[in-house]
Amino acid sequence: MLTCRFCGTALKHTFVDLGCSPIANEFIKLEALSQMEPFYPLRAYVCEQCLLVQIPPERTPQNLFNAEYPYFSSISESWLSHARKYTRMMIERFGITPDQRVVEVASNDGYLLQYFKEAGISVLGIEPAANCAQAAQDKGIPTEVRFFGNLTARALTPQHAADLMIANNVLAHVPDINDFVEGFRIMLKPKGVITFEFPHLLNLITRNEFDTIYHEHYSYLSFTTTETVLAAHDLTIFDVEEIPSHGGSLRLYVRHTGNEDLPVGASVGALKAKEEEAGLTHLEGYSGFEPRVKKVKRDLLKFLIAVQEEGKTVVGYGAPAKGNTLLNYCGVRTDLLEYTVDRSPHKQGKFMPGTHIPIHAPDRIRETKPDYLLILPWNLKTEIMDQMKDVTEWGARFVIPIPELKILP
Repeated sequence: MLTCRFCGTALKHTFVDLGCSPIANEFIKLEALSQMEPFYPLRAYVCEQCLLVQIPPERTPQNLFNAEYPYFSSISESWLSHARKYTRMMIERFGITPDQRVVEVASNDGYLLQYFKEAGISVLGIEPAANCAQAAQDKGIPTEVRFFGNLTARALTPQHAADLMIANNVLAHVPDINDFVEGFRIMLKPKGVITFEFPHLLNLITRNEFDTIYHEHYSYLSFTTTETVLAAHDLTIFDVEEIPSHGGSLRLYVRHTGNEDLPVGASVGALKAKEEEAGLTHLEGYSGFEPRVKKVKRDLLKFLIAVQEEGKTVVGYGAPAKGNTLLNYCGVRTDLLEYTVDRSPHKQGKFMPGTHIPIHAPDRIRETKPDYLLILPWNLKTEIMDQMKDVTEWGARFVIPIPELKILP
C-alpha cells in the first residue's frame, strides 16, 4: 500500500489522474527513436492526515538528476533577474557580510550564487547533476556534487555551516522529505535563515496548472502542510511572500524554532487564513480539480484540430517538463504540432519524450513562418512574446494553454 512520504498514512484519495507519461526531462536522441520508451503512472494523491499532495516515486532522484540533466537555470533571463533581485534583498534585509556564508541546495549552474560571490560573500553550492555543477564550477562557484539530506549536512557542516541557506524549487523534488528538511536543521547556524521557494499548490488548483505535475516533482505543497513538515524538524516559518515565478510561488523565511530574535510576522497567519478559506485545510477542498483538467485538454485539442482543418500551422515554443506533461496527457503528436523550439542547446536536436516532437533552435520559426506559436512554458510568456515579437510581422499569433486557452494578441 502506498503511504505518505511525510506522515506514513495510507494514500487512498486521488487528487488527479493524468494517465501514464514518460519521464518529462528525458529527451530522446535521434538514434533512440526506434527503441522502447517507458511510461509510468502519473497520479497524484492527497494524504487524508497531513494533506500533502504527492505522487509515488516511480524513479529515484539518482535516475532523474544525473550527468545529462537538461535544465540550466541561466537560460532564462527573467530567472536571472529574479536571482539578482533576491540577492540584493537578502543582503540588505539580513545584513549579510563577507565573513558569513551562503549555501544553496540544488544550485544548478550557479545562476544565483554568482551574485553573492560578486558581492564578496563566501558561497557553496550543493548540486547532484554533475553537468550543472560543472557549469557552476566553471564560473568559480564552489559546488559539491551530491544529493542533500541528513548525511550530506553532517559531512559539510563542520566547515560550511550556513548563515543563509537557499532552496529554490527543490523541496518538491525529494522523495524523502523528512531526511531533506532535517539536513537544513543540521547545517543552519543557530541565528541563521533559510528561504524556500516553490510553486504554491493553491495556484496549481485555481489556475489549472496540472502540467506542473510530473515525475521529478514528488510533492505539491500548500503553506499549511509545509509549515507542519518544517515544525516536525524544529524549524519555524517567520515570514512568507507570494511571488509570481513559476505560475505563482511562495517564498518562506525559516529559522530554528528556538531563535526568537526573528518574530513570526502577520503574513504567516494571513496566508494560513487564505488557504483555509480556499478549502486547503480540509480533505474536501481537494475534490473537483480533475474535471477542470479534462476541459483544458478538450479545449486544446479542439483548437489544434480546427487549425489543421483550416490549413494553418501551429508549432511550439519551449521544451519544458510541464510541456511534456501537457502534450502527453492531451495526446498531441506531430500531426497536430509539427515541432517545437528551445533556446537551450542541450535540448536542440532531440525529441520530446513520449510525443517525439522534434526540438529545434528558435530561428526555425522564422524559417517556416507558422500561423500560431503554442507557448509551453506559459510562466515565461511575457519574456517569450518579447523575444519573438517579430513573428507578428507575418501575422502569427501566440497561444497560451494554461489556465485556459487564450490566443494573443
